[in-house]
Amino acid sequence: MTAIDTKPTGSMKNRSNPTAIQTFILAGARAKGDALADGHGVPSKAHIKIAGRSMISRVLEALSGSQMTGEMTVIGLEGHQSLQAEENWPPVKTIAGALGPAASVCKALDESKDPASVLVTTCDHALLSPAIVDTFLDQSIAADADLTVALARRDTIEQAHPETSRTYLRFGDGEYSSCNLFFLATPAARQVVEFWQSAEQDRKRPWRIAWRFGIIPALRILVGRPSLAQVFAIVSQRLGVVIRPIVLPYGEAAIDVDTVEDLKLVEQIVLKQNA
Repeated sequence: MTAIDTKPTGSMKNRSNPTAIQTFILAGARAKGDALADGHGVPSKAHIKIAGRSMISRVLEALSGSQMTGEMTVIGLEGHQSLQAEENWPPVKTIAGALGPAASVCKALDESKDPASVLVTTCDHALLSPAIVDTFLDQSIAADADLTVALARRDTIEQAHPETSRTYLRFGDGEYSSCNLFFLATPAARQVVEFWQSAEQDRKRPWRIAWRFGIIPALRILVGRPSLAQVFAIVSQRLGVVIRPIVLPYGEAAIDVDTVEDLKLVEQIVLKQNA
């Protein structure tokens, strides 16, 4: 008997699942340039091949394989026509980006038909998988928040991939790294995106971001060494929205591709997974 592949494609899911969650994939080039993209002679690192397929293609495949995602919008990707022609992309919408990731998300929200709930990720999330996406969305919906942010603990990441080098945020209960997954569950989440737009230049300097909340909240964050949950509670109170962290059990979820070393590592992981 011939096996029939019943795994839904992106278009099938959209027709059969009216609650499917929209996804924005940030794929634009950095305003200050990107050494990795420049080194490969491409307009965005989304074009860079990993084990024969572009990073953006790998991200789209993972999102399309999720049981919870619907329409996908690729934001700010130059030269997407050639990639779509070369690779077997699922159905996607493409729009121009704005000046910076947060501004691009705001622009996409403005152009969206129903921006109530949106998953946001990045084109360099080459190790993304349907399991990571579904776990994050399941926990995000259960969290009953306006916005959720995916993180992974340092020990989780280093146990899975000790050779990786990540940027860690230190809290009272451990060190965590961002997983480039954000769930905007309600329209109120836009307030956080707009705040992030004003703080984007400080994204690698958390103490400067903390200082934007005012002296007292900043001191509570920087001096008191609160736990991860306590920091999110402080930020939520200051911004007037409910923001919760989602700690993922996947080390790969925190490995994006920013450097040549990241690219080599991710390709090694992909080849090992495919072996």
